[in-house]
Amino acid sequence: MKNFGKVGLLLVLLGAIAAFFIFDLGDYLTLTNLKARQNELAALVNERPLLAIGGFFLLYVAVTALSLPGAAIMTLAAGAIFGLLLGTLVVSFASAIGASLAFLSSRYLLRDWVQARFGKRVKAIDRGIEKDGAFYLLTLRLIPAFPFFLINLAMGLTRMRLLTFYLVSQIGMLAGTIVYVNAGTQLAQIESTSDILSPALIGSFVLLGLFPLLAKFALGALRKRRVYKAYRRPKRFNRNLIVIGAGAGGLVTAYIGATVKAKVTLIEAHKMGGDCLNTGCVPSKALIRTARLAHEMRTAGDYGLTPREPEFGFAAMMERIHAIIREIEPADSVERYTKLGVDVRLGHARILDPWTVEIDGREKLTARSIVIAAGAEPFVPDIPGLEEAGYLTSDTMWDALRGRDEMPRRIVIVGGGPIGTEMAQAFARLGAAVTQVEHGDRLLSKEDPEVSEFVAERLRGEGVGILTGHRAMRCEGKTLIADADGKEVSIPFDEIIVAVGRQARLSGYGLEELGIETNRTVVTNDYLETLYPNIFAVGDVAGPYQFTHFAAHQAWYAAVNALFGTFRKYRTDYSVLPWATFTDPEVAHVGHNELSAQEEGVDFEVVRYDLGHLDRAVAESANKGFVKILVAPGKDRILGATIVAANAGELVAEIVLAMKHGIGLNKILGTIHTYPTMSEANRYAAGEWKKAHSPERALLLLEIYHRWRLG
Repeated sequence: MKNFGKVGLLLVLLGAIAAFFIFDLGDYLTLTNLKARQNELAALVNERPLLAIGGFFLLYVAVTALSLPGAAIMTLAAGAIFGLLLGTLVVSFASAIGASLAFLSSRYLLRDWVQARFGKRVKAIDRGIEKDGAFYLLTLRLIPAFPFFLINLAMGLTRMRLLTFYLVSQIGMLAGTIVYVNAGTQLAQIESTSDILSPALIGSFVLLGLFPLLAKFALGALRKRRVYKAYRRPKRFNRNLIVIGAGAGGLVTAYIGATVKAKVTLIEAHKMGGDCLNTGCVPSKALIRTARLAHEMRTAGDYGLTPREPEFGFAAMMERIHAIIREIEPADSVERYTKLGVDVRLGHARILDPWTVEIDGREKLTARSIVIAAGAEPFVPDIPGLEEAGYLTSDTMWDALRGRDEMPRRIVIVGGGPIGTEMAQAFARLGAAVTQVEHGDRLLSKEDPEVSEFVAERLRGEGVGILTGHRAMRCEGKTLIADADGKEVSIPFDEIIVAVGRQARLSGYGLEELGIETNRTVVTNDYLETLYPNIFAVGDVAGPYQFTHFAAHQAWYAAVNALFGTFRKYRTDYSVLPWATFTDPEVAHVGHNELSAQEEGVDFEVVRYDLGHLDRAVAESANKGFVKILVAPGKDRILGATIVAANAGELVAEIVLAMKHGIGLNKILGTIHTYPTMSEANRYAAGEWKKAHSPERALLLLEIYHRWRLG
């Protein structure tokens, strides 16, 4: 029914526009015709004023609503026929109403289509319109040389409220309306519309159009003054930039600052390299590699070898992990960053005012800009008895287990996210009896249900006990009591690892005293600015994602905006963000999956290629998994992808590149991929899309042609 209404409205509009041109109605809306009929029209106004005013009003609304040429001539006519005051009144309301009708028509006919095709871009525009749309619209309305009909149609594609559009249009077009109507009162002296808009007058309108932007700048300056009014800005600064935290976000920020020769101080309270190097990405992947080798030994029969149970010293295995950390440490060390030109300080930083940072309560430094990159820490839920039982987290387990001769025999992992799932598989492969407890109804809740089930089935096959729908209630000694639909379940353990997520480090940095808003993370704008435009936040402390590569991505924006924002600022771009869960097989993700697309109302088609017949995957005995790509309906434009495969984190890079640069499946299909490799899976997925969209009629004609050629 909705589509029928759209078609009907479109036909009416096209019919009206076609009639305008077919019957040369535009000839009536010319300056020559207006001057020739001025007296006749004036007489009509004198004889039947209400009819003349009403008819003119409706005609003006129609011309504007249909985006027809002639509005400028009609505005002149209003002045010639009705005079300055009445003419301005009639045109002001008629033009605003007509523009609003064009706005509504554009929204009704085109908004859904544009949303489906350019969903993410439209969302970004909508955010800007919501924030500054009235300013931008007013600026455009104050410049009569800008085609108003384009403004009407373009704004209809955004989420701007109709009332806002109408009121701003009414106000913004008033100045130009008065000029044109006033010119119409002197119609005899006008030979063309260029006589009305002289270069000087156009220049005046342009300056007038800049007024809202200047007003916005002034309001921004006033806001800054209010924010900073309680503080005295130093006359000179010790540093251009102070960075708090030497994890991924802080290191990259400091590196960029030093590269462009800024004077940068980097302050770290614990260990250089942050969580990723010391307790996160690096040690966990080292553990996963060892666990995979143990699993391969145990399943060596799949490769034609004699399987055997792996024997290993747990202490030696943990020592290998710490040796790997030590090998990578120099890249993130104080020495390296000092050589790069960064002033590195070890100690706890606290922001005293918008420009001053205190280190360990003894030394104060000032900087023009400050970047907070304090990271995050494991969230530990309030589970009675947990503290007494003794628990581990992804931060503490590496040191706590170091030096032990034996691996814990029974391990309970609380949490079904990426960290908990990776650790569950790894420890199970090393021989522990692992039970994973998740309150939700499935593991990896951000992935599609089929992905969650695939991973869960793989873990169960390797001996992991998965208890979804179980809420951890309390610990009684070395036993976790969980609730499953009102029934208590007892789960004994030797060690319990809490992996239910991470929370931003927000305390102890002076944020509360400065009034910097926090809501689980530091609240920032699109430029990563906090309440104070010279204080930025990046990485886990800022969110919305907690990935090392995401923190590094944000760091570029923070560094550039902090150092060069006076001249130009850059909005952060999160449009193409990949991530991976390093189970075996890995789960890699970028853009939309089915779950997120459905939640956001994005139309999509699913393209799927299973690895069962991928030659390299078969040769590697790793042909369990799939590539699933979401595309715009009927198009090859990629909306997102999920890959479940060995080395999926590497395979997804091609899709990330394609999405970032607007490359569709047709071009991936036309790209030579080395044989035999796992990367061919992406090309074969593109081939599946091509087969699903093959031109059946053309193929039928080709079949007939080839039969004819047989003779």
